[in-house]
Amino acid sequence: MTAPRFSPLNAGNMTPEQKRAADAIQSGPRGGLRGPFNALLRSPDLADRVQKVGEYIRFRSSIPERLNELAILIVARKWTAQFEWYAHHQFAMKAGLDPAITAAIAEGRRPEAMRDDEKVVYDFCTELLETTQLTDATFAATVKGFGEQGVIDLIGALGYYSMVSMILNTDRYPLPEGVPPPLKALRKA
Repeated sequence: MTAPRFSPLNAGNMTPEQKRAADAIQSGPRGGLRGPFNALLRSPDLADRVQKVGEYIRFRSSIPERLNELAILIVARKWTAQFEWYAHHQFAMKAGLDPAITAAIAEGRRPEAMRDDEKVVYDFCTELLETTQLTDATFAATVKGFGEQGVIDLIGALGYYSMVSMILNTDRYPLPEGVPPPLKALRKA
């Protein structure tokens, strides 16, 4: 197991700005500084702003939880973000996402049996992440399914969780003791 690159911060070694940002994160719905937040506190103003975006994306998005978690897992797979996948796979299962869908995504392939709303989210997320663009058909299907706010909320989820994945990967944020990496490296095409 590789140690994280950012040493743990606690009340005794934080600057006043870091403590303010940490208190805001801990007093919100997350209740702690897991995942990217120890690293993010190196830039307390950014940490404060980022955690507010993440709070919206995770807890108040217009996208239903099952589909939001699907989008997050697609991002985690894109970045091979082990901790992100580990954490959000659990949330996805609680939200009712079919385990066969997550297994296919983990393997880097399109799931075979998806509900119509899952297909829309999958197509939107994978197309935007893989090509950096959206076809008119994918855009129209997403607006039809989730409205213009839903399009923006999905983009927000992809952007926020891409940043979180980059932070976790840079930090080498560890999985819990005894948990093997859930994602294998994908072959480059």
